[in-house]
Amino acid sequence: MEDSRILKVSELTANIRSLLEGRYSFIRVAGEISNLSRPASGHLYFTLKDSQAQLRVVLFKMQRRYLAKELQNGMEVVCLGRISVYEPRGEYQLIVDTVDFRGAGALQQSFEALKEQLAAEGLFDSTVKRPLPFLPKHITLLTSPQGAALHDFIRVARRRFSGVTIAIYPVPVQGEQAAAAMVAALEQVRSQLQTDVLVLCRGGGSMEDLWAFNDEGLARAIRRGTVPVVSAVGHEIDFTIADFAADLRAPTPSAAAELLVPELLGLKKIIAVQQARLQRRMEEHLHSAAQRLRFAHHKLRSRPHPVNSLLLKVDQLAGSLQWSLLRKLEQHGLHLSRLEQRLQLCNPRLRVARQEQVLATLTNRLVQAGREALQQREGRFLQAAAVLRAVSPLATLTRGYAIARRRNAAQSIIRSAAQVEVGETVDVLLASGTLGCRVDEVVVEEGLPLPDAGERAHGKARQ
Repeated sequence: MEDSRILKVSELTANIRSLLEGRYSFIRVAGEISNLSRPASGHLYFTLKDSQAQLRVVLFKMQRRYLAKELQNGMEVVCLGRISVYEPRGEYQLIVDTVDFRGAGALQQSFEALKEQLAAEGLFDSTVKRPLPFLPKHITLLTSPQGAALHDFIRVARRRFSGVTIAIYPVPVQGEQAAAAMVAALEQVRSQLQTDVLVLCRGGGSMEDLWAFNDEGLARAIRRGTVPVVSAVGHEIDFTIADFAADLRAPTPSAAAELLVPELLGLKKIIAVQQARLQRRMEEHLHSAAQRLRFAHHKLRSRPHPVNSLLLKVDQLAGSLQWSLLRKLEQHGLHLSRLEQRLQLCNPRLRVARQEQVLATLTNRLVQAGREALQQREGRFLQAAAVLRAVSPLATLTRGYAIARRRNAAQSIIRSAAQVEVGETVDVLLASGTLGCRVDEVVVEEGLPLPDAGERAHGKARQ
């Protein structure tokens, strides 16, 4: 059934604009530049055409600064933008965000071919995406330290939650060596750093500027390992192979910081809401439990055996149990005391102390017996010494006697004058010293008794 309502021109134009912008949010259109205009506002207006049709295009001043070079009539370009309707004139036009110059068509074909190949391998499937931490403690940025994207990420992250640690791993993000450098950085960070998430970070640019992020090796390196990877490359309209391979694609570096780092104020609000909800649930649970308790109490009171009698019985049983426990404890205490006494009697310390006393007594007795034995032996020694001194020849010599000995090897004692001859040399032993004497005369007297044991033989001798 046809709509009979009459539309205004502005309503129809607005509807057409809504349809076009919803259907062609971001598209790439290739063609030749013509009718290029550069008004004082700084915007660029031109027509993009091919052999059969043409399209009005506008490039605003803010996006113009990202051009790799100035536009010229006759250039073959690929424009990335969105379709919109300029309502005052009822004209549709392409609002351009980026412009790729000569060679962009080949790059786009290469991009699409690689994208289809990796997608067929399942490299972009949502089932292989690693989950991101709710509140990462450590984030590692793989980016150029001179880029503005780095500062945008840090500024937003610090504003949202200052407790997060951000490490910067400097890598080139543009040029022929950039892809290989980023692959090596990913492997090294995974093996050396303890980080919760990795972020590939770069600002916007042309397709050529972002081409390092369309590398197959980089895409496969992103999927390796267990640490999730976030791609924050270019602007919202820029798409790279790294965006599809990453576990999360952020439109911009600032948006990546917002997606990764929860806002502290928001966390506090969530905690407050959960706390209020928990308190409300607890109050409801306590209220319901109180109602059930009152109902049960009412039912018990109506029974023939009220709760009070049961409580009294419980008290009696508790008293009996307490008395039994006390009794048992008392019996065990007595048994423990007896065991303790027996243990004290067998205490090694007491036995050692008693043996030490016995040892001390025996030691004293041994010392005393030793002293008495020593005194007895000392007395006998003195008696023997006295007897020895009495019979000793030395004692006789001290009384003025002398002993004559022959001067030979045997040094035999001379007991008779007949034992020596005139001219023979003899030794005369005195109490102090010895005399060497030569015999001048020998007189033998008959009938003289032999000398006593205590006397010395003597004769008339001349020295």
